[in-house]
Amino acid sequence: MTPTMCSLFERRTAGLILAIMLASAGPLWAQKQLTARQVIAKIQKQIGAPDNPQTVDTFKAGDPETPVTGIVTTFLDTYGVLQEAVASGANLIITHEPTFYNHLDQTAFLQGDPVFEQKMAYIRQHHLVIFRLHDEWHWRNPDGIVQGFTQAVGWEKYRRPYEQNVFTLPRTSVGQLAADLQIKLNSRSIRVVGDPLLRVTEVAYLPGASGEQKEIKALERDDVQVLVAGEAREWETVEYVRDAAAEGRQKALILLGHEVSEEAGMEYCARWLRPLFPGVPVTFIPAGEPFQAVPLAP
Repeated sequence: MTPTMCSLFERRTAGLILAIMLASAGPLWAQKQLTARQVIAKIQKQIGAPDNPQTVDTFKAGDPETPVTGIVTTFLDTYGVLQEAVASGANLIITHEPTFYNHLDQTAFLQGDPVFEQKMAYIRQHHLVIFRLHDEWHWRNPDGIVQGFTQAVGWEKYRRPYEQNVFTLPRTSVGQLAADLQIKLNSRSIRVVGDPLLRVTEVAYLPGASGEQKEIKALERDDVQVLVAGEAREWETVEYVRDAAAEGRQKALILLGHEVSEEAGMEYCARWLRPLFPGVPVTFIPAGEPFQAVPLAP
């Protein structure tokens, strides 16, 4: 074989090897080229959520055309969560709750505020992209937050047929139920309204801030004794349950806190996303419970 023929053979062989390597890498190689907009579009298609121009599920910061190096899911993209995301090498943050302290992420009133300005500067400095996945994650069937919570507390086998958030549990007391949830959800500040010694089996769960009407409608049901909820205004559902208990009705309320009631749903979101993006690192970063219990003084 002449030197020219040898060189041609080597080039063809090298080209063949490269083609085989790219073909075998397939999805892994291709996934690394996805932009944030493409990632979100694929998630939305998989969820099958209805088109809703009023949704809060939009990009909140960053350029959607940024190539994605990694995905982080979280209940809320606190400054600490953003720092952990950067340390992990991820640049697409999928948050369930607002980035800028109000439901619509309106920022006009925050211009010049030092906390807001530093957070925005950090996002820009590290080329982060923030997307809120709230309405569509709840629209998912089953609801992504409810599914994550149910798995985290081990209630899947107790779920009522055709009702994703109502459960028939083994008989226990309200106090013991709250204590079990505190351990399983690693919480510091779960609160109970009603008799902690009340024996119950029928439980409803409403995550986040469901609102007075939905919470009271759940408690009106004859087949619901205790409502496990995220948060409630203290003059609304809280006082309704206190009056119900005083009237001798078998009703109680366990308030987990908004973050505690929904964070497991965003951990589940990370598990759900990994098969969709096998070439992209997907990590859950907990926002963490914001409250601390103050020990009673002696």
